[in-house]
Amino acid sequence: MTTDDTSIRLAAFKWLEEQTAFHGDVLPRKLLEDGFNYNGQQVILQGAQGIWKPRVLELPLTITTMLNGPYSDSFSKNGLLLYKYRGTDIYHRDNVGLRKLMQHQIPLVYFHNVAKGRYLAVWPVYISGDDPQSLTFTVSADDINYLKQVNEFNYSSVADPVFDISRRSYITSQVKVRLHQSSFRERVLEAYDCRCTLCRLQHRELLDAAHIIPDSDPDGEPVVTNGLSLCKIHHAAFDNNIIGIRPDYSIEVRRDILEENDGPMLQHGIKEMHDKKIILPRHRNCYPDIKSLEKRYDIFRRTG
Repeated sequence: MTTDDTSIRLAAFKWLEEQTAFHGDVLPRKLLEDGFNYNGQQVILQGAQGIWKPRVLELPLTITTMLNGPYSDSFSKNGLLLYKYRGTDIYHRDNVGLRKLMQHQIPLVYFHNVAKGRYLAVWPVYISGDDPQSLTFTVSADDINYLKQVNEFNYSSVADPVFDISRRSYITSQVKVRLHQSSFRERVLEAYDCRCTLCRLQHRELLDAAHIIPDSDPDGEPVVTNGLSLCKIHHAAFDNNIIGIRPDYSIEVRRDILEENDGPMLQHGIKEMHDKKIILPRHRNCYPDIKSLEKRYDIFRRTG
């Protein structure tokens, strides 16, 4: 593999680090389509095909799973990603490209479409298996910090198919968790038009998808009706039972907080919410579930 290939891949990883530091784990498609400039050449990270090779490279740089797309990508029982071939021709240039990446254990980037026009970015990932019968590649994620420790791309040391399989299996299983969390967040924020349901704040980077019933509870399903779009301060207040939401969608501030004297944040950001109604999603089928609110409000009352 050429020095340019290695340098471009490392530049792509660094660029993704910078973008996720600014935008968060989930990136807008337009950003990926524009890509970044490398020595006067534009490196695009996403195009029309799921297996994407920018012009400046000989082999694919990214693979993408589309929401409701034509391919049924999934996770195996041992937590690794099962990524479908492009089409049914095992010798299609895209499939051959991924096979070459596997042979040399060259890293690439995985994008998962978690909401319309928005993608969770995972890197570095490796093609770690190939099953022509099921037209499926096995993909495993690794730690970018480990990649830096082993002298960037040390191909000879990672070509062994059993190389650090336990670490990669664990990291890839965590990707599945991140996918569920990111998908839940994006769907909740979209339902609430990307604004806090209490204070109307519309800065995406300051918004969370809060569970009404915590995900640690058997009833805490990652569905929109069990979610609330909350800014970070109101999310913390809700989780810590400083603020409760009644089953009629009214906001209740805990009595001791109402009686407390503090600065303008407490007064205007918390206390003035008392007895106001939350902002509901556009579509009724996305409204917070009444039974979930009743259960959570009961916890709030007992805490108060």
